Amino acid sequence: MEDSQVGAVKPDVLTPAETEAKLETIGLNKANMPLVRSILLGILAGLFIGMGGMMLGLVLSTPDIPFFVTRIIGGLVFCIGLVLVLLSGAELFTGNNLIIVATLSKKVTWGAYSKNLILIWVTNLIGSLIAVAIVYFSGFGDMNGGAIATTYANLAAAKVAIPPLTLFFKALLCNMLVCLAVWMSFAGRTFVDKFFAVLFPITAFVACGGEHSVANMFFLPLGYVYNLVGGGLAAIDLGGIVYNLGVVTIGNMVGGIVFVGIFYWGAFHKKPR
Repeated sequence: MEDSQVGAVKPDVLTPAETEAKLETIGLNKANMPLVRSILLGILAGLFIGMGGMMLGLVLSTPDIPFFVTRIIGGLVFCIGLVLVLLSGAELFTGNNLIIVATLSKKVTWGAYSKNLILIWVTNLIGSLIAVAIVYFSGFGDMNGGAIATTYANLAAAKVAIPPLTLFFKALLCNMLVCLAVWMSFAGRTFVDKFFAVLFPITAFVACGGEHSVANMFFLPLGYVYNLVGGGLAAIDLGGIVYNLGVVTIGNMVGGIVFVGIFYWGAFHKKPR
């Protein structure tokens, strides 16, 4: 191997300052992405997070597993959603909150940033609803003697009953961890780096009861459908779904934009001469 090739090999991860600079470029690329590509990748992200939600429902429908074990295993299997988003390539609303880094550095306008977040939120919702349809018609809810369908209905009812202040802070906590996972994944150079960057923060937010807006775009409609089919015993309606998604979206934005994007931008945006 030539000396120039040896010098180009960098097995270590990026430093925080290098990661911030990389996020500025990534944010610029995301904001300028062609419309059709943004729509397609936004739909895929909703589908991918739905797949993680499907795996989590499988774990939660087994009540004889101890609480702690259920939460940890549930968090681990839910990671498939963000792993697919980051390593297969998709556009996720909660992760795109980090475009704030490029916006504060004046590489992306506030208008382009807002447009991206709105577009990706809507397309994530479309993808999540497609995932709901696929999971429902696959008969997934009939597994475990129908316990899976009951689990989703009860989970959705519990989510819409959370008081707004608690819901907001659950969402804030969630997207702090999600955006930290995204941030660390961009610091990694290999598949393994990125995989493990995602694994622990996402497991933590699921295990500790965080509220993720895109995940709830899957959980709430699916629970609503299973509840209707099952006789409507759980307390969930469309108004409750809108309430949850509204509060959780705001909480996610505060957690990701303020406590990750703005803090790290403030710490590292000034590059050494």
